Amino acid sequence: MSKTVKDMVTKEYATRYEGFASACVIDMTGMTVEEQQSLRSAVREKSGRIQVLKNSLARRAFVGGPLAPLGDALSGPCALVTSEEVSAIDMAKTLVAAAKEFDALKLKSAIFDGDADLVSVESLSKMKGLTELLGEISMLVSSPGRAIAGCVQSPGGKIAGCLKAMVDKAA
Repeated sequence: MSKTVKDMVTKEYATRYEGFASACVIDMTGMTVEEQQSLRSAVREKSGRIQVLKNSLARRAFVGGPLAPLGDALSGPCALVTSEEVSAIDMAKTLVAAAKEFDALKLKSAIFDGDADLVSVESLSKMKGLTELLGEISMLVSSPGRAIAGCVQSPGGKIAGCLKAMVDKAA
């Protein structure tokens, strides 16, 4: 590959992955074409994209950006999985489910929100997603209110019970 072509591909990678801070690296070597198409369609359903990369050019393109730590994980045949709409955690869950279906699919590393520490795709899939975290937060926020409401209602209930007992006795 000539130097001008390498520069063009590097610029293409840089512009394509400019806004991404999360991505997963996989190896699809050994998968049949049908299996690869099935995997790509499963990722596409989650608004994701799989692209096979030239490692050295991707490393150069990622320098200085949020995906820079991912350069170390790019060794051997690699494909990068990204999504603009779905979180990396949901995409990792999709990939782990696909790895159970396709034995040849190898899950490598992932980067989450530009963190310098890479994690495995499996461990990323075990993290809680945004909806799960929001549910827990809402539960924790409403818990003290429910406890206060229970305390406020309790004395009123006891007084009402006493009054009812007195009325029943008088009748």
